[in-house]
Amino acid sequence: MDYKLIRSKRTTIAIQIDSSGIIVRAPYRATTAEIENMLHKHEDWIHRKLTLLNEKGKYQPEVQKLSQDELKALADKALKVIPERVKYFAPLVCVSYGRITIRCQRTRWGSCSAKGNLNFNCLLMLAPPEVLDSVVVHELCHRKEMNHSQAFYREVLRVFPDYYKWNSWLKENGEALLMRIHE
Repeated sequence: MDYKLIRSKRTTIAIQIDSSGIIVRAPYRATTAEIENMLHKHEDWIHRKLTLLNEKGKYQPEVQKLSQDELKALADKALKVIPERVKYFAPLVCVSYGRITIRCQRTRWGSCSAKGNLNFNCLLMLAPPEVLDSVVVHELCHRKEMNHSQAFYREVLRVFPDYYKWNSWLKENGEALLMRIHE
């Protein structure tokens, strides 16, 4: 299986599928055998994603790209809205957090650093408010569990019981939102 390998200080191996193919993100210490094992373990998922991507490539609806001014307006709005949502949910999750950064990203909706800094995609302003809340809760729960274990999802669902519903919305509609960014 052909793939592009990107090594970094990360602690886990991740597989990403996009229009350029299979991308594996791995820690510096990960062996080739561990990476190949992970690819083999997720082979069915990889083939499903590649097939889906190929099918989508056959028909891509015309998407209205956002201008730089529109992206800036979204980022400005996000700077007002997202910190308020984080401030609301942090006590419910029982965590503190560091800096909040708003970005216009092509692949991520949010992230949480080991230091507790939170990053969010300004395109969340184009999604229903419940989607934003699901991403905020997801990232805040990483302050307790820096993984996607059962314990992590138990915490997410404790705070936001409709998480899976809105996460599904994002999986189904998120690509169309990301396509609105200019190349």
